[in-house]
Amino acid sequence: MSLSKKQIKFLRAKCHDLKAVIMLGQKGLTDEVLNELDIALIHHELVKIKLSVDDREARKQIIADICEKSQSQEVQSIGKVLSVYRVNPDKAIIELPKI
Repeated sequence: MSLSKKQIKFLRAKCHDLKAVIMLGQKGLTDEVLNELDIALIHHELVKIKLSVDDREARKQIIADICEKSQSQEVQSIGKVLSVYRVNPDKAIIELPKI
């Protein structure tokens, strides 16, 4: 599912008040981190992740890996903080505006 610009804008506004739920450390994107991210996405749908990577190119690669492996979409990336969204297939928590 691809998000429209209107939906991304709506989710960015919701991201503003969120605290980072996942902290990505020196070991990088491990199976444990992906498992925790999956649990957080099921419960919240919209999750903030704090990255500890200083290099911009490496950070971009990790963001792409996170989105691919968690089957989520990047909503916003500011500095070392990433926000991702994935709809809960059983019961949607966040009602997105229509396209």
